Amino acid sequence: MDIFKALLKTHPALMNCLDDLKSAYACLCDTYERGGKVLVCGNGGSAADSEHIVGELMKGFKLKRELSETQRSAFSLYDNGEYIADNLQNALPAISLVSQTSLITAYLNDVSANMLFAQQVFAYAKKGDTLIALSTSGNSENIITAARVALSLDCRVISITGEDGGKLKADSTVCIRLPAREPYAVQEFTLPVYHALCAAIELRFFGER
Repeated sequence: MDIFKALLKTHPALMNCLDDLKSAYACLCDTYERGGKVLVCGNGGSAADSEHIVGELMKGFKLKRELSETQRSAFSLYDNGEYIADNLQNALPAISLVSQTSLITAYLNDVSANMLFAQQVFAYAKKGDTLIALSTSGNSENIITAARVALSLDCRVISITGEDGGKLKADSTVCIRLPAREPYAVQEFTLPVYHALCAAIELRFFGER
């Protein structure tokens, strides 16, 4: 795929990740083809990446995602229907689990810090959905617990970690192990990796037919 070729040309250190990138792409495509959704979680800088990934999936990233005529017609009864249709974009449904401030702080206070993402996975996830789990070390307990809940619900887990995968590797359908150990260095590879995945998925569903 040209998008992955371009990624590797810019970041040749990611060559060993290519097979896992392709597997992650296949998982995400299958999820969306079946009408599912993607959940994303991470801590610290990875929490920011979680929000970023959802932003790229839920609106146009590199392509226009204009509504079809059938979709547009649903708004024709309203006096601002054309405006609504012109400004809506087709989405790849995704939820950032780091955004639920009240729920997260309540769970931290009342239950367990290690369960704050797991609870949301348990509530949101349906069979066939995919969890993208971000952990630079691969050893974040709240991410591992969320992954285990996802797998128990027949969801897939795509993890993005540092080079050894940590404990999260064993609880992943696909583990993209980036060629770095320091958290900042792992995160510097994380962004181009998920940008490539988001661009490839967008092309699959919204590219020219």
